[in-house]
Amino acid sequence: MQALMISWFMEDGGNGLSTLLSTMSQPWAIRALISSLLIGLTCGVLGCFIVLRNMSLIGDALSHSILPGIFVSFLIFGYSTIGFFAGSVIAGIITAVIITWIQQNISTKNDAAIGIVFTVMFSIGVIGISHLSSKGGVHLDLQDFLFGDVLGVGNDDLILTALVAVYTLVSVTIFYRYLFVTTFQPIIARTMGISVSAIHYFLMLMLSFAVVAALRSVGVILVVAMLITPSSTALLLSKELKKVLVLSGFIGMLAALFGMITAIIFDTPPGPAMVIVATLFYFTAAFFSPEKGLVVRYVRNRQQRQKIEQEDILRQAIKQPDYTFKKSVLTERLGYKLPKINNRLREMIEDGTLTKTDESISLTAKGKMAADKLVRAHRLWESYQVKHMGLGEGQIHDEADRLEHHLTEEILDEVDIKLGYPERDPHGSLIPKKELAMKLSLLGQRPLSKMYIKDDQSSETVESELWELGLTHALPISIKKIGKSEVTVLQGNKTIIVPANLARDIEIVKNRRVARNTF
Repeated sequence: MQALMISWFMEDGGNGLSTLLSTMSQPWAIRALISSLLIGLTCGVLGCFIVLRNMSLIGDALSHSILPGIFVSFLIFGYSTIGFFAGSVIAGIITAVIITWIQQNISTKNDAAIGIVFTVMFSIGVIGISHLSSKGGVHLDLQDFLFGDVLGVGNDDLILTALVAVYTLVSVTIFYRYLFVTTFQPIIARTMGISVSAIHYFLMLMLSFAVVAALRSVGVILVVAMLITPSSTALLLSKELKKVLVLSGFIGMLAALFGMITAIIFDTPPGPAMVIVATLFYFTAAFFSPEKGLVVRYVRNRQQRQKIEQEDILRQAIKQPDYTFKKSVLTERLGYKLPKINNRLREMIEDGTLTKTDESISLTAKGKMAADKLVRAHRLWESYQVKHMGLGEGQIHDEADRLEHHLTEEILDEVDIKLGYPERDPHGSLIPKKELAMKLSLLGQRPLSKMYIKDDQSSETVESELWELGLTHALPISIKKIGKSEVTVLQGNKTIIVPANLARDIEIVKNRRVARNTF
């Protein structure tokens, strides 16, 4: 059948789109594609539970252990799809039972028990099939079982694969609750009266069905990849099991589809091509997953480092007279190189937390608010260490220095409540009070950003001062400049100077509809 695919490929004169369409329109190619899609879906869905239960090695064991079943079924039924299916499933169940028995009754490591059983079963199958293949007139090729021959899929194989796919999907849907609880909370499952061992063997039965169904497509050696790789990819993309199941099945089908296309274009065996495509999907998710991707983690860590560096600059700035300093102070006290200092200062000036003159750099009102927030975190944590952790005053500074960058507003609020809203830290220094959340305050916004004044402000005093300044709720405003004690804003054709204390209390929204809805 591989030679038939090559002939179709060559007759059309190359690897263009017409070749691909011509090849994929043939009956054997359609059967191969449908079978591969069903296998990708089945293995993808079932593989999620295999990976989450740390049973990947058992999937590998079952895929190798079905060869004795093929050998025995051939002796009894001859070359029969149903015979191969029955023999393979029985061999898989026997393997699962023997592995479980060894793990529960003999002092042998779990992975060692799996390795012992599947290697001997695989060896028996290889010897038996090789012996049959050496006889004349016996058409039983060991290579087809090891690496698959999806192009040789017949109607009987296709029907069997479809039945296994339907059975697997229906079973997962009906028994989802039992599979879920036994996967994540087996102890709770027992208290609920659910037999964990029964669900385990039921999963083994479904796994045996899937392995047998995938036998003709990818073979016993590569089927474990179709079970593990799509599900591992899906787990990088989502934390919710239902979404993971859908994603895994979809990724398995995509791997099968593009694997077939790749095999036709580049004249390679389809099974290995599907596995390679699935692995490419995995590494793509590993690098670019929105939450767990290496690239995203790198960017997040880099942003966190930059945030810490900016906050270190704020801490130094707030210690200077009139909150005004020169670059030399930062290079001397922080030990940062000048290019890093320049980059952080540029970012902070663009953000409005610093303002620059010819000779020096000053903290703006927004920067002072951000610095106060940092100081509040530091001093609250020092107070917590002394009062609730029993540390002395000489032991608390370095730890608070490290954690002040990572304490969230929610944690600080809890600490503040637990300490009884202290006014001073253990050294006697004043603890800044919590300010209005920066994301809602006019003072907390970036220069040039567009916003609206919220219709209902926190007090009538703020409303009165807005009226006196001529600021209206109807028109958008933008920040032109943030200074040390005022904020310059633009509204319509007017430039208005807002005192920093008032700007801190003015609540804003990003779009007018939200402002109106809050009225």
